[in-house]
Amino acid sequence: MRSWVRAASAVVAVGWGANQFSPLLIVYRDQDHLPSALVTAVFGAYVVGLLPALMVGARLSARLGRRGVMRPVLVLSALATVILIFAGESTWALAAGRLVAGVASGAAFGPGTAWIKELSEDGAGARRAAGALSAGFGGGPLVAGALAQWLPAPAVVPYLAHLVVVAVAAVLAWHAPETSPPKTGPVRLRKALRHPDFLRRVVPSAPLVFGAATTSFAVLPSVLPVPGAPIASSGAIAGLTLGSGLLVQPLARRLERRRAGSVLTYGLVLAGLGFLLSALSVTLTAVILLAPTAIVFGSGYGMLLVGGLSRVEALAEAEELAGVTAVFYCLAYVGFAAPYLFTAVTSVAPAALVFVLAAGVVAVLVTVTASSNRRVGYYE
Repeated sequence: MRSWVRAASAVVAVGWGANQFSPLLIVYRDQDHLPSALVTAVFGAYVVGLLPALMVGARLSARLGRRGVMRPVLVLSALATVILIFAGESTWALAAGRLVAGVASGAAFGPGTAWIKELSEDGAGARRAAGALSAGFGGGPLVAGALAQWLPAPAVVPYLAHLVVVAVAAVLAWHAPETSPPKTGPVRLRKALRHPDFLRRVVPSAPLVFGAATTSFAVLPSVLPVPGAPIASSGAIAGLTLGSGLLVQPLARRLERRRAGSVLTYGLVLAGLGFLLSALSVTLTAVILLAPTAIVFGSGYGMLLVGGLSRVEALAEAEELAGVTAVFYCLAYVGFAAPYLFTAVTSVAPAALVFVLAAGVVAVLVTVTASSNRRVGYYE
């Protein structure tokens, strides 16, 4: 088995654990009768653990190596799932499980992405890392939603699948080659983070990576629930969104090679189209539009993820890679606020109008990034 696949299995496992909770929100809300606001807060505890762990994990990987961080992270991801299994209806225990899952994810994504890139041939690292992340993010909710919908103990059985995935990943990744021997001394990120390309293109587009994805699998199913199988359909929409993001990534990589920097603009255009389709779906109460909307949002997510990681890979020196990647993920996870912003704004405005306004904001970002393309000379 190729070394990069072994490293990628660890990223898949952690991503699976991060997103398996999404379709189970309905279980905790409707079957366990926990208040919606409380369930949403538990969902958000993940980000509280993730953001600081992103930067800490990147710094630790510079000192301990990529494998030296990913080994304990796999254990931590499994621990988070065990906490969720035994949490029952305790919101504090659920929040603790989600918090630990966030810490595991934050510590994994920067070093894991760098590890895959360093084990790949030139030009393939960003696509492979994005693919591993998307496979985990999509597989987790897809399998968890199906198990929760049609098997007993919906707050327990879905989590068992993640423990199996972690066990397989541990076998594969535990002895994968180390690419960054432990070192001492500070790691400076200023050069890449101050580059005009990072500031003008990566920073404004990164929040739409997960802003597009979470709108698709967290916002739309709550606005337009599918009758008869709400849990499975929620997981299926998440799987379709992130699966589309996975499938579009080879195309994104080819476009990036042909015209460096352009993929971020394409991703923003797709995200804007997704918001417009969301507005149409809500206006017509058309559940049938959920699938095409998820595909468009997912394709935008995939383009933005590959585009952002490709720019990071191009701008960062070897010793900066994990740290700059962590900064990119921090910016991307700002998009996880989309469900909370949507809930707040729809208290004073119709959902369709909110989606149209979001599309307008994205249109402005398209203009900004496209003009940045010309300034840095991508289209010359």
